[in-house]
Amino acid sequence: MSQPALSSIHVYPLKAVRGHAPREAAVEPWGLAGDRRWVLIDAENKIVTQRQYPRLAPAAAEQLPGGIRLRAPGRDPLTVEVPEPAGTTTVQIWRDKVEAVLAAPAAHAWWSAYLETDIRMLHLADPATGRPIDPQYAEPGETVSFADGYPLLVTTLSSLDALNSLIAQGDHADEGPLPMNRFRPNVVVSGTPPWAEDDWSRIAIGSVAFRITKKCGRCVVTTTDQETAERGKEPLRTLARHRRFGDQLCFGTNLVPLTRGTVRVGDPVTVLA
Repeated sequence: MSQPALSSIHVYPLKAVRGHAPREAAVEPWGLAGDRRWVLIDAENKIVTQRQYPRLAPAAAEQLPGGIRLRAPGRDPLTVEVPEPAGTTTVQIWRDKVEAVLAAPAAHAWWSAYLETDIRMLHLADPATGRPIDPQYAEPGETVSFADGYPLLVTTLSSLDALNSLIAQGDHADEGPLPMNRFRPNVVVSGTPPWAEDDWSRIAIGSVAFRITKKCGRCVVTTTDQETAERGKEPLRTLARHRRFGDQLCFGTNLVPLTRGTVRVGDPVTVLA
């Protein structure tokens, strides 16, 4: 087996929509720079994701200096500037409440028209004062932006190949093979045995060190075709048979940065523990 390496990097400026794949990214304590700093909420101030609105899958957000550019089928692109951090709105994200700043009214109107419901868009001004990581898996003071639970998610190409082989043997083989975008990782690693990430405790990508927290439990978003927004049964059907850990169906694992730095495609990935 060759030296594991960083195969790709993925940054999602706006939670729940398509991001972009830079060749390098700065690593901050709460995740990749710019990752999931924007979020959509409904009329009750609860976050909106592909769980409720699979039509978010083909929508996209591109990070710009000082803002974000939005794209979605049937909509003209819209550029939204980072709002001034004056006055905040409370966002309900799972069991947590986070203060964020409303974007310009044009952004609310754009998303409301696309999803045909009342939607607002907000920006997290300072992730350092954002929401704490689950204390069961965190050190004091560790925070996360609008990611589901942890600063980064790592997956491996070999584990995806193994999962797709299992899907091919199942009742819904016609749904495979699945692409990696179903799992919305931040960093993808090549050159490992399948499921090697299950046994990692600490890794380094280039010169940046990370702590493994827990395996990533998967939800209905993974069954959503990221191009068409159509839903199927896989990979949850196969994960339920082969990758059940307690009450969770797992693929990939969550990371917390231990150091700052920059990761680059092609960087060696070293298992430290």
